[in-house]
Amino acid sequence: MYKLKTSAAFDSAHFLHGYNGKCSNIHGHRWVVEVVVSSEKLISEGEKRGMIIDFGDLKKALRAITDSFDHALIYEKGSLRENTVEALKDEGFRLIETELRPTAENFAKMFYDMLTESLMKPLSVTVYETPDNCAVYEED
Repeated sequence: MYKLKTSAAFDSAHFLHGYNGKCSNIHGHRWVVEVVVSSEKLISEGEKRGMIIDFGDLKKALRAITDSFDHALIYEKGSLRENTVEALKDEGFRLIETELRPTAENFAKMFYDMLTESLMKPLSVTVYETPDNCAVYEED
């Protein structure tokens, strides 16, 4: 089995609505996202011969995702009052509303699905919320 791994990072803020702890307040992270792809075989012809996928293509797909979340407040739909959302937008803040609670676990699955749609099915996606804490999503 051949495997490739690459990573990209983004900075954003989030909070966990209804959580009883520090993470209920808006706070930021430098999220690091690692993706692993694998294959039993390598490409056998053409300029990409001997590769699973071109690292450049893999990084481009991952960066497209991470760049889209960079420097934004990511919040769960329904967790902010509508007038709060409008006031933040009026101030020019970049907001990203998600259907899911913005946890490392949910991000790992969401990024896995996004990569599957845009590139190829990853073996796993790991999302680091801090240098010591991460969530991993992979399918059986």
